Amino acid sequence: MTETTQLVFNDEMPERYIYEMDETKHEVALATNDLAVYYGGDKLALQDADLKFERFKITSLIGASGSGKSTFLRSLNRMNDAVARVDGKIIYRGLDINSSDIDVYEMRKHIGMVFQRPNPFAKSIYENITFALKQHGIRDKATLDELIETSLKQAALWDEVKDDLNKSALALSGGQQQRLVIARAVAMKPDILLLDEPASALDPISSSKIEDTLLKLKDDYTIIIVTHNMQQAARISDYTAFFHMGKVVEYDLTRKIFTRPKVQRTIDYVNGNFG
Repeated sequence: MTETTQLVFNDEMPERYIYEMDETKHEVALATNDLAVYYGGDKLALQDADLKFERFKITSLIGASGSGKSTFLRSLNRMNDAVARVDGKIIYRGLDINSSDIDVYEMRKHIGMVFQRPNPFAKSIYENITFALKQHGIRDKATLDELIETSLKQAALWDEVKDDLNKSALALSGGQQQRLVIARAVAMKPDILLLDEPASALDPISSSKIEDTLLKLKDDYTIIIVTHNMQQAARISDYTAFFHMGKVVEYDLTRKIFTRPKVQRTIDYVNGNFG
């Protein structure tokens, strides 16, 4: 049996990786190198994905359905392991977390994920957040209560549910459920938060609340989000990567992607002349 590597940070594992864009230095939270994903053994779904994600910024991944953006996102915390072969490197805090000797469950404490449709547990609001915390050995009630309040406030949900924490999470609205799932993810205090179209199933008001929540969360987390909504990407993200047919076509500051893209295919996509 292969021995797994724990993600233990120490002085020999630098937390800061710097790269330059537009002659400005940026701190890297996560990077991919030659990432490629194969389904069914040899069906290439993603190739040559080299991206660096700046710390405490929001990066949007855009592109048509089937372009590879969700495949890429799911690879970042090994969600594709059971269904695909993922080649290349995913560098986090000096470790290649795509390596076979990485403890995937430990890694996911640092790189959390929120999916397209809200998936709260069939438990109370309180238990939705404490379940994973207890699984990781946190059982002191005062500590749990503090983490619940903090995470719900970060997800802009505390004021709406603070008097009903024993209420079933399934009784919440769709938008509230999605913010609860975000609270559940941030309660684990990850460094990076991955979101796969978190607002696509929500009404405009709920979507706006999710966007406001993410803008506040980037003070404490590095956020990478897949969205099919280009207006949403333009509103909330600092950087945008455009995917097409399993490749990253262009990656730059969001304002440049939407006003001065360098690649014709990107110009066509953001102008709606795509297909």
